[in-house]
Amino acid sequence: MSQRWNDLLFAHWPVPIEQLTPLIPPKLVVDTFDGEAWIGIVPFWMDRVQMRGVPQIPGTHRFPELNLRTYVRERDTNSYGVYFFSLDAASALAVAVARTLFHLPYYWARMSIEPQGERGFLYQSERLLSPHPVRFRASYRGLGPNLPPSTPGTIEHFLTERYCLYTSNRRGELLRGNIHHMPWPLEKAEAEININDLPAAHGIRLPDTAPLLHYSRELAVYVWSLELAYTMSASARSPLSAPEPL
Repeated sequence: MSQRWNDLLFAHWPVPIEQLTPLIPPKLVVDTFDGEAWIGIVPFWMDRVQMRGVPQIPGTHRFPELNLRTYVRERDTNSYGVYFFSLDAASALAVAVARTLFHLPYYWARMSIEPQGERGFLYQSERLLSPHPVRFRASYRGLGPNLPPSTPGTIEHFLTERYCLYTSNRRGELLRGNIHHMPWPLEKAEAEININDLPAAHGIRLPDTAPLLHYSRELAVYVWSLELAYTMSASARSPLSAPEPL
């Protein structure tokens, strides 16, 4: 499946590893940078969503998305990737498809992203069909110009250069999906987060500190079909040699 991600805010907070370990599948371990685990909240909007060999479906090719995530490694292979606690999207049909095909914890939400000031955005989300309010509201903007490309060993590389995702199916089996994209073109960012119910809704406490912020204008992304994680070798295949994308 191909898609383009636009106007992303990466907001990250360090949290104790002990807080996240009970919340991820047992075949994963929480990845750390300088001894700390990290929680990310990433609002953006996507377009050019296209599944391979499937005609474009109205209402599923352009919509806002908001994810709550952490960073993990496979316990057996040490391969690293992203684990999503939740993904909110404004398209009910896209939510249904993602839950069915990718076994990801998508939620339908009322969402908007509006231009605000110079290169800025007002982003709002409210989860629908939820017994408790799960809202997010933030104003953010990139400060430009692009930062130098991130290199291994930097916090930017740790947080953004992740080329697979992990999830579990209904049988509790760990699944892995390869992702391919160019390195993220990152800028410094500023943001004012007025409402943020996402972490608490999933049993996570953020520290009372300002987040580490980055912004990216756009990036094309390719997502491959899921596989059982334990069928992959310890030196995980690169996305370019993975099965055909969805």
